[in-house]
Amino acid sequence: MKTLLTIAAAAGMLLVFSACGAKPATTPEAAPEAAAGSGQQVKLIATNYAFDQKEYKVKAGEEVTFSLQNKQGLHAVAIKDLNVELSNQKKTVTIKPDKPGTYDILCSLPCGPGHAMMTAKLIVE
Repeated sequence: MKTLLTIAAAAGMLLVFSACGAKPATTPEAAPEAAAGSGQQVKLIATNYAFDQKEYKVKAGEEVTFSLQNKQGLHAVAIKDLNVELSNQKKTVTIKPDKPGTYDILCSLPCGPGHAMMTAKLIVE
């Protein structure tokens, strides 16, 4: 009986650990918006301690859909002056920035020793 319980526990642990390293299933979260052509799209691709671009530019007065993709590590995004917050639970958000200016894009989830340097700029023209 103990051997059977040990084998069952080991099998359960293997399932849990194999799920931790698996890539999440692709879901069409932003597909309906992109297909409808509803404004500008800004894809923030996050790796360890960096975004894929230092600057992102959008036009004022037009809808912008922000999306977050974590390619390396686990990150979240905040653009505080525009009330934009993205995470693994909320990967897309659409806003209409009316005020031109430069806004800070920050990683809002402590992600390691380079976290403080993980920034970019959003330029609303």
